[in-house]
Amino acid sequence: MKSKEPSDGPEIYAINRGRSGWTLSRRSLLSAAAAAAAAIPKRAQGASCAAGAVAHTDSLWSDAISQDGRLLATGSDDRTIKLWSLPDGALLKTLTGHSDTVYSVALSPDLRVLASGSYDGIKLWSLPDGTLLNTLTGHSGWVYSLAITPDGRMLASGSLDKTIKLWSLPDGALLNTLTGHSDSVRSVAISPDGRLLASGSWDNTIKLWSLPDGALLKTLTGHSDSLESVAISPDVRVLASGSMDKTIKLWSLPDGALLNTLTGHSSYVDSVAISPDGRLLASGSGDHTIRLWSLPDGAPLNILTGHSEAVRALAISPDGRFLASVSGDKTIKLWSLPDGNLLPVCLMDPAASPSSVSGITYTDDGVTYTLPCGSPIPSGAVCTCNCVSSAAGGGGGGGGVCTCIPVTYYYPN
Repeated sequence: MKSKEPSDGPEIYAINRGRSGWTLSRRSLLSAAAAAAAAIPKRAQGASCAAGAVAHTDSLWSDAISQDGRLLATGSDDRTIKLWSLPDGALLKTLTGHSDTVYSVALSPDLRVLASGSYDGIKLWSLPDGTLLNTLTGHSGWVYSLAITPDGRMLASGSLDKTIKLWSLPDGALLNTLTGHSDSVRSVAISPDGRLLASGSWDNTIKLWSLPDGALLKTLTGHSDSLESVAISPDVRVLASGSMDKTIKLWSLPDGALLNTLTGHSSYVDSVAISPDGRLLASGSGDHTIRLWSLPDGAPLNILTGHSEAVRALAISPDGRFLASVSGDKTIKLWSLPDGNLLPVCLMDPAASPSSVSGITYTDDGVTYTLPCGSPIPSGAVCTCNCVSSAAGGGGGGGGVCTCIPVTYYYPN
């Protein structure tokens, strides 16, 4: 079922009550979310989740958004991968099978395969059902990073064992092992044209490799500490790198000349991501913040706060309209771009969260949505709970927060 965008003007929807309870259409859900988003101030601290609501039972390390922008995958210290629908944030599925932390996830462009990396190797899962297809072994240490080529035919993996491996998809045959780094390979990124692979290592260097042959093209030096993340711009003209030295560096491609060094984070930079139009860079840090920068000049644009622990990974939607961040605080946050507003969407696993922050589940045309307590109330909507009913203030956006169980939004007839 294709998602529909909310219209520019106000819309009124009726809610129907059947044997399974209240039902809410996808479009009215998006309209409610859009109305609430418009009311959130810049750098909002976010009441989109009630206190205690979490996405995983342990720290998150990785995330990836599908090419159609409708699916988010996350990996965690709790050894699971979770699949979430976007933009509503409903939990679709939890995949189990890894024996340790899931440090990396990647989605194939055709949305048929999910790859996840851990100490026990790389697992390939079919989508949308989540069936385990294969386990790829060959690395002798943690698999820290994964990237899939734009044609979906090759997977690159970076590991604690100092190597990068290239695998064919979907069969998982090992094609090549790239060596040259003298320490762990923490991050790999593939260019949008599929011809360049960048790897960042704890040896303080970035290496550029040609694809599909894996020839080493260049080694970039300049960071004074371990590399944590690399990203390549859509036009393959800029490479961004984040490091334990608290800086982000911008490099020109293909020559590898250093263009700029961006400072401002007060702790290590764990993640960098570049928007699809190549005009915005996002960085996540151990200082609990996300910073937005303009490209190619590197001017600072905004500081996003709300996470209470390190921001470990970032993913930007293919349309460039929102950013997903995951953190050691066990939460996932969605931010609108380019303004950086925190969206009133709570990605919560009721099984991982205290019962006091559970939500109510709706089924509409076979699609399940969960809205948590603590969500902002959009203008014109009514939040109906089992203990209190609150109405939003007229015309001015969200006028309160629903704080009991369960919670539902609807537009009355």
